[in-house]
Amino acid sequence: MPACRMCKQNYPQSQFITGNGPRYQVCARCGIEHGLADPEETPQYFTDDVVNARLSLYTRRHLPWFAVFIGWMLYLSIGRGIELWSGLFFGVLALSTLVVPILHFLGTPRFLAQLSRITP
Repeated sequence: MPACRMCKQNYPQSQFITGNGPRYQVCARCGIEHGLADPEETPQYFTDDVVNARLSLYTRRHLPWFAVFIGWMLYLSIGRGIELWSGLFFGVLALSTLVVPILHFLGTPRFLAQLSRITP
């Protein structure tokens, strides 16, 4: 993968603007920020709205996994010592550990549809 001359990041070839001279090996974002290309010339350019929408979509998809992981860490560190609540906490964690993977895989088509809708 080539690296951008300006930001030194590695991107696939489709993320680079075409041209020689100052436009050579410059990614779309750096090209637009430095005035080397127009946003109309770079259809692969992600605007800030698209980046925020994609980040929100990925966050909503992976947040249940993170919550289950944090829940197990809390249960193993401080949750076992509480009399009544440890049993309830364990039950909720066990149920969510079984349900989250199922919901994750059942939500894959919806996630891919939303991702294709917001991706330029």
